[in-house]
This record gives sequence, structure tokens and C-alpha cells, in this order.
Amino acid sequence: MKERVPAELSRLERELGLRVLLAVESGSRAWGFASPDSDYDVRFIYVHDRAWYLTVFEARDVIEAMLPGDLDLSGWELRKALRLFSKCNLALNEWLGSPLVYAEVPEFTARLRSLVPLYFNPIAATHHYRRMALASLSENLREDGIGIKKLFYVLRPLLACRWISRTLTQPPTEFAALVAAQWVTDEERAWIAGLLQQKAQAIEAQQVVLPVRWMESIQAELNHYESAAARLAAPSLPGPGALDALLQTWVER
Repeated sequence: MKERVPAELSRLERELGLRVLLAVESGSRAWGFASPDSDYDVRFIYVHDRAWYLTVFEARDVIEAMLPGDLDLSGWELRKALRLFSKCNLALNEWLGSPLVYAEVPEFTARLRSLVPLYFNPIAATHHYRRMALASLSENLREDGIGIKKLFYVLRPLLACRWISRTLTQPPTEFAALVAAQWVTDEERAWIAGLLQQKAQAIEAQQVVLPVRWMESIQAELNHYESAAARLAAPSLPGPGALDALLQTWVER
């Protein structure tokens, strides 16, 4: 994919007259717990030339393509991406932290990454990750069993909530960084390490046992974050000036 993805992005640039500013792997491969049958989920930000923005009616601002070989391409036009960024879009924040970068314009990505702390909303982020974990748990837990992929869809946002509660910052994209944090116990790390070993060799639907004590601990912690988020002070978010400047810079280029 290191060769194929840039080639596909170059094709889109030629055919659609756009420029890709950042393209990364997202999902389980970026998080670090892909299964052997995981798709490749490539996400990118792109910009058109100046004329595209000088029209009465806005054109489509998303590109989506499901290609052979389990390659899922999805891109956001720059203005759309920055609007979402201003609202602390956590998917976009995670793209900026992905360890698997297929293409980027370093000057652009460095500037956008530098703005993450200014627009990060710990209240909204806590609720987002908490809802993700609860939904995956409620939809997939069957008696004492759960699909191993879905269990990680509980653990990752749970540890993201834990990160936010300690630092009030955007959690890292990589699951390993969440697990390595000082507030994760050695017992938790050992349990997660065993699960990671199983997942690396399993299909995504494989079921694993979720012991009662871990399930109760997870549910209690997720319940705690509902009230913890309510006690946080609302952040003072900046206006759109920095994002307007970023948009104008890269449309002109």
C-alpha cells in the first residue's frame, strides 16, 4: 500500500484538479491493532484551485471510493475539514496523529497540528469517546463474550477518556501510547497485551471472554466520566481567524 495509495491519490489529483495536503491510514491499522483481514482505511484532506471556491453554489466537498483490495479512500475538501476542525472533530484530530502517513505537505500539517490544542474541547471529547465505548459494549456483549475487534472498540475510547481526564488534551491516535500512560496499571497492560496477541492472529469476528470483574470495572469507569465531564469548565475557543488564514494560504497556492 505504500506505493499503491500515493499512486491512487496522484490519479485523483490529475483527474479532479485538486491537491492532496495530507493522506493517512485511519482506524485499526493506525491505532495499532489491525486483524489479518482488516481493510485499509485511507483518509485525506485536499484543496481545489481558487476558481472552485468562487462559485454561487458550493460543489460536493467529499471524495469517496471503495477500490479493489479492501482499499477504502475517503477525503474531505479543506474548507469542510477546517469547519469540522473548529468544532473539535476527533476523527480529524486522530488523522493528524496517525503514524501511517501516505502523503503530506509538511508546512500545512505542521500548522494544523499546532492548532489542535487551541480548538480541543475536553467536554465534548469525553462525551464522544464515552459514547463510542458504551455503544460498542451494549451492541456487542453477549453474556460473557464479545468480538475481539469490538472489545478494542471499547478499550481504546475508554483509555482516551482516561487520558483526557488527566491531561485535558487530545489523546494520541496510537493505542500503544494510551496503554503506556502512567495511569494504566501493570495488570491492565498485561491483560491488554494478551488480547493484542490474540487479535493479531484472529479474524475480526472471533469471540473472547470478558470476565465479570473487567466488565464491571469498565462500566463503572465509563459511568464516572459522564459526571466528570459535567464538572469540567467550558473551554474558551478561539475565533475562525487562524483557520481562515490557513484556508486562504492553501487555496492561493
